[in-house]
Amino acid sequence: MAAPASSPLTSQRRFRAVVSTLVPETAELEEAGWRELEALVESSLTSRPRTLRQQLRLFLHLVQWLPLFRYGRPFTALSPARRARFLASLQEHSIGLIRIGFWGLRALAFLGYYGRDAAARAIGYRPDPRGWEAAR
Repeated sequence: MAAPASSPLTSQRRFRAVVSTLVPETAELEEAGWRELEALVESSLTSRPRTLRQQLRLFLHLVQWLPLFRYGRPFTALSPARRARFLASLQEHSIGLIRIGFWGLRALAFLGYYGRDAAARAIGYRPDPRGWEAAR
């Protein structure tokens, strides 16, 4: 099922390629897990300004096509190792906006993966309304 046309995640394939590179544990996800991950990301973006969602769409588009200059292939056609190298180059890029875009995308990938109930249980995350008081 593709993301809605108004969604920042207009290309599910691109988004999943980025997320699977940033969070290798997603290799274990079945389709239902991916849908839950994407729904969490979509939900977190609904309250954000339209311009930010448009910037995210543009950044994902750039992530897809910038590797052509280095590797002669779009991001989704790269090997996992090259995908990781390319994203690492964005993380340390000399242009601040590119670094910001990368870290925003990384945060969304982590939110989607670790925000799922199954992932929270797997890592032992059990939030409590009492906060740190519950741990004492």
